[in-house]
Amino acid sequence: MPTATDTRTFTPGDLDPSDWGQLEPLYQTLLDRPIGLPEQLRQWLADFSELSAVVSEYGSRRNIDSACHTDDPVIEKAYLHYVEQIAPKIKPVYFELQKKFLAVPCHAGLDAQRFGELIKQWRSAVELFRPENVPLQTEVAKLNNEYDKTVGAMTVEFDGQTLTLQQLSRYLEEPDRETREKAWRLSADRRMADREIFEGIFDTMLGLREKMSKNAGLSDFRAYMWKALDRFDYTPDDCLAFADAVEQVCLPVVDKMDAQRKSSLGLEVLRPWDLSVDVKGRPPLRPFDRDAPQELVDKSAEVFRRVDPGLGEDFSTLKMGRNLDLESRKGKRAGGFQSSLQASRQPFIFMNAAGLDGDVRTMLHEAGHAFHFIWAAADEPLVFMRHAPMEFCEVASMSMELIGVDHYGLFYPDRRDRDRATRSLLEGIIQILPWIATIDSFQHWIYTHPGHTVQERTDAWMQILSRFQRSHVDWSGLDDARASMWQRQLHLFHVPFYYIEYGIAQLGALQLWLAYRNDPGKALSAYRSALRLGGKRPLPELFEAAGLKFDFTRATLEPLMAAISDELDRLPA
Repeated sequence: MPTATDTRTFTPGDLDPSDWGQLEPLYQTLLDRPIGLPEQLRQWLADFSELSAVVSEYGSRRNIDSACHTDDPVIEKAYLHYVEQIAPKIKPVYFELQKKFLAVPCHAGLDAQRFGELIKQWRSAVELFRPENVPLQTEVAKLNNEYDKTVGAMTVEFDGQTLTLQQLSRYLEEPDRETREKAWRLSADRRMADREIFEGIFDTMLGLREKMSKNAGLSDFRAYMWKALDRFDYTPDDCLAFADAVEQVCLPVVDKMDAQRKSSLGLEVLRPWDLSVDVKGRPPLRPFDRDAPQELVDKSAEVFRRVDPGLGEDFSTLKMGRNLDLESRKGKRAGGFQSSLQASRQPFIFMNAAGLDGDVRTMLHEAGHAFHFIWAAADEPLVFMRHAPMEFCEVASMSMELIGVDHYGLFYPDRRDRDRATRSLLEGIIQILPWIATIDSFQHWIYTHPGHTVQERTDAWMQILSRFQRSHVDWSGLDDARASMWQRQLHLFHVPFYYIEYGIAQLGALQLWLAYRNDPGKALSAYRSALRLGGKRPLPELFEAAGLKFDFTRATLEPLMAAISDELDRLPA
């Protein structure tokens, strides 16, 4: 893959993106340059793209460093410098450059197949931009840094060790029920200790976001985010209808699974700490040594080689430090993500591996995002058109989780363990859809009820949670923990309204998985071809290119849930 300086013609190789004094003249050159002729416009776009890629990679690197080391003051200072001193100055200039592009008549002569989506997205962005929102966005970014620092500092003492909450989660799979309950309560109590901090951060964010929507002349922040996220192909009502479908189709299956779990465990009631343990009392699945993340990398690479040699080759280019930070540790942001380093065209995978079965799925998932970026960036020189809508990006990642199942023997030589891991994945898909509906419905309520109180928000959360809750699980005596469960969902803080994408994409990934089982070569060829399109096609066309239906109604959900149920019936418990 090319490096940042291999192909630079506009930005100096020694450019320091942390210095606005070096960046400003480059942006000004683009603002001043005539682009009235087609050849002028093409070169201008290429130079704008090059500068954008360099700055984007610098910002991504500062975010990655901050995520990996939330407790390092030097790293935090560099990250906040970018957030406070660089990004806010770029946004209004970027807006002027987008306006300049849209204003020249020759842009209409660009290939509609290649540039149509970019023009549509930039037109929407210009309509949405307000300079007075830039400092508000900066304040939100700083609040997210506070959220990350608070989460990164969460540790507990358990079994003679200091553990992060991710590391503690291993004990929720232990056959001994007393151990599981102790671990669950310890984790819940640690989160509860910071409950008021999170409420305060979120309330401040809400006020800033409401101001942003008013400044943009929109009815509420939901309308603001619909434009900001370029959601051209579905509406809020479509999302609420998806939640209805999940309630009707998925909850009965979840109830059946929980009833079977309760019976198999010989319990009168299920408690929250009974949901991850093996129903036959077998020891937890341990696919790799938690202290040897390279083992996870090596085995994942072989999974991809067996699926497709090209996938294995691409994955093997990822190296620890440069492209990967995997192990869970104190001072590290929660969760996992893939970050696209646009100038060097390198992916970066961040996660909190603790030696769990779920870590395998996370690695396969984030690798799917990495493949998407590698292929899109290889084929598309303009940075603006590499990134597909997130609803399709998640198809890329979730598909790899499902396709990789056939090669779980690399992690689990015993066939019984492979079956357990496969069952866990498929049951998890059925179970996550109600959670997606819960989080998405909660966001719709939050941002269409401006000015609500903390108590009103809590009441709404509990009502929505009860709608999609697992009926066989007894939460008695745990009301405070339930009431604050939403605070662990990073998306609510960092990327509001980004969660329905997982539901839409899961239905696409399931379609691809079924196609793969029928004809692996054809399914993978369509997958690769669709990912190479980057963001150059509308969302429905990207699904179509992969051989999938862009539909998240009950008509699509119901047969897919039936297919999973059939597969589960074939697997031993």
